[in-house]
Amino acid sequence: MDTNDRYLTLNDGNRMPRIGYGVFRMTDPDVCENAVAEAIRAGYRLIDTAAAYGNERAVGAAVRGSGVARSEIFVTTKLWITDTSYDGARKGVERSLERLDMDYVDLLLIHQPYNDYYGAWRALGELQDEGLVRSIGVDNFTPDRMADFLFFNDRKPAVDMVECNAFYQREVDRRYLHEHGIAMQAWSPLAAGHAELLGNDLLSHIAAAHGKSVPQVVLRWLMQRGIVPVVKSANPDRMRQNLAVFDFTLSDDEMAAIATLDTGHTCFSPRDTGEAVHAFLEQAMDYDV
Repeated sequence: MDTNDRYLTLNDGNRMPRIGYGVFRMTDPDVCENAVAEAIRAGYRLIDTAAAYGNERAVGAAVRGSGVARSEIFVTTKLWITDTSYDGARKGVERSLERLDMDYVDLLLIHQPYNDYYGAWRALGELQDEGLVRSIGVDNFTPDRMADFLFFNDRKPAVDMVECNAFYQREVDRRYLHEHGIAMQAWSPLAAGHAELLGNDLLSHIAAAHGKSVPQVVLRWLMQRGIVPVVKSANPDRMRQNLAVFDFTLSDDEMAAIATLDTGHTCFSPRDTGEAVHAFLEQAMDYDV
C-alpha cells in the first residue's frame, strides 16, 4: 500500500481521497459554506456531511461555488435513523440530493446500525445501480454487527466509518475490515482536540523528530494503517497543516510506540454521546425544511 498516493481504491472500484474534511455541528449555513469553501481551496477533495447535520445545502453551495469540477470532489452524506428502511432510504437520498443540489453523491453511509438497516441497504444497492450514489457503506458498525451484516447481504459495504484515534485505535475493527476488503474511515481522528492527545509526550517527541505537529503525526499514523481520517477545523492554517501529511513516513518503531497509547475505549463520555444524539434527533425533525 502506497500511503503517499492521495487516493484509495474502494472494493467497488471507485477512488476515495485518503483524507477528508468533515462538517459535524456546523449548523450555521454561512459558517459551514465558508469553511467548506476554504477547505476546498486548501486542497481537500473529500467533504463529509450527513442529513442529520442540517448543513447539506451549505455543503452543496460551497462545492458548486468552488470552481473545482464536481467530478474532482468526493462528497459523502449519511442516512439518518428516521430514514433507515427500504422506503425511507429512497426518500432520504432523494431529499439529500435535493438539498445538496447534486445529481449524485460519491458515498452514501447508513449513519447508525439501528432501525431497518437491511431494508435500507437493499434500497441503497438499487440507488447505486441507478447511478444516484457511486459507493455505499455504513457508519459506526462494530465487527460483530458487520459480521452479521455481511452474512445476510451479497453486496459489501465499501466503507465503515468509526471513531478512531491514537487513544482509541480499533485494531480489531481495522483487521476485520481489511480482511473483508472494506475501507475504514475515522471520525474524530484527533479525539476532538483532546488536550491529553495534543500534549502527549510520546507524540510530541515523534513530531519534533519529523519537524511536524502532533496532529500531523496522528493523521499520518492513521493513514499508514490504511485508515482514512476525516478532520474538522475552521482555521485555514490548521486545514492546510492537516493536509501536509504526505511528505514524511513514520518508522516501524514509531508506529509500534504509538500503538502503546491505546486505551481501548472511546474518548467521549456518555454525556457527550447523549448530547450528540439529542442534537441529531432535534435536527432530524427539521432537515426536510
